[in-house]
Amino acid sequence: MKKTIQILAVVLLSVSSLEAQNNPCACCTEDHAAFDFWLGKWEVTLPNGNIAGENLIEKIQGDCVLRENWKGANGNFTGTSYNFYNTATGLWEQLWLDTAGTILKLTGKRIDNQMILMSDEVVNEDESITVQRITWTLLEDGKVRQVWEVLRDGVAVNVLFDGLYSKLE
Repeated sequence: MKKTIQILAVVLLSVSSLEAQNNPCACCTEDHAAFDFWLGKWEVTLPNGNIAGENLIEKIQGDCVLRENWKGANGNFTGTSYNFYNTATGLWEQLWLDTAGTILKLTGKRIDNQMILMSDEVVNEDESITVQRITWTLLEDGKVRQVWEVLRDGVAVNVLFDGLYSKLE
């Protein structure tokens, strides 16, 4: 009986392993696709119409990760982010790294036509709480607006970036 259970366990593990290997897209769920509206090659403009730069957002790692490759209009500033849906938390996460040495970690989720990601809270010397929030909004014409704000005690006090994404390809 013990030998039968061992053989059954090995067979089940083998089938499970083969199933995982044969599943061509472990991250092809609705949750994993929530940020797909940002995929593509984009020209990004500022509210005054000036070009801010270009951004390429593509899926990598078996469609489990969105990688952003930013290049500022002057060509001197670049940045990369890795965005993924964390099945353990049910949230999207982003890690942003750039040539200025900035490291930004965000988490959040999609609500209707917006992906809203926020940093952890920082308690300031005056005991106020600061959070960075980036919101990507899918517009009716297929463009995407990205707004990066600083919130102090829940109120937006500064806009660090406001860009309109228009597809190049």
